[in-house]
Amino acid sequence: MKLMSNHELIISVIGAFLAILLATFFTSTILDAENSPMVLASTGASAILIFGAPHSHPAEPWNVVGGHVFSAIVGVTCFQHIPNELLAASLAIPLAMVLMHKLNCMHPPGGATAITAVVGGSVVHELGYAFVLLPVFFNSIILLSIAMAVGTFREQNPFV
Repeated sequence: MKLMSNHELIISVIGAFLAILLATFFTSTILDAENSPMVLASTGASAILIFGAPHSHPAEPWNVVGGHVFSAIVGVTCFQHIPNELLAASLAIPLAMVLMHKLNCMHPPGGATAITAVVGGSVVHELGYAFVLLPVFFNSIILLSIAMAVGTFREQNPFV
């Protein structure tokens, strides 16, 4: 993997900061502060991929959005249909992995999203499938929007 120049790294760090700042703000608005860290863990892992390894396959837009969204669907489904939380959490990861593989949207942080839907607590559970849209899909779009802005800046800035 090609290392980033110092300028690229600085721009990526600023982009990651802004993306996580916005995602944290909106997630905290949607969920109570107690459950926000669990949801933001997978968002943080995605930020590392998107901003730290922007040319990697898992950082591609379809992988980020699809990986998180389909993993969230799997996680919510497991929680709702498997009464044993340990079994539901244990099945959510491999089922999400199979679905991401079949849909060509492998994004490793999606595993954290799947398991968060199972063990994320009452606020996440009360959201049900709404969890897929808010905060999961919304956070993916926030990350990608900032990443696109950073990418555009890199291409237009002759000093980077």
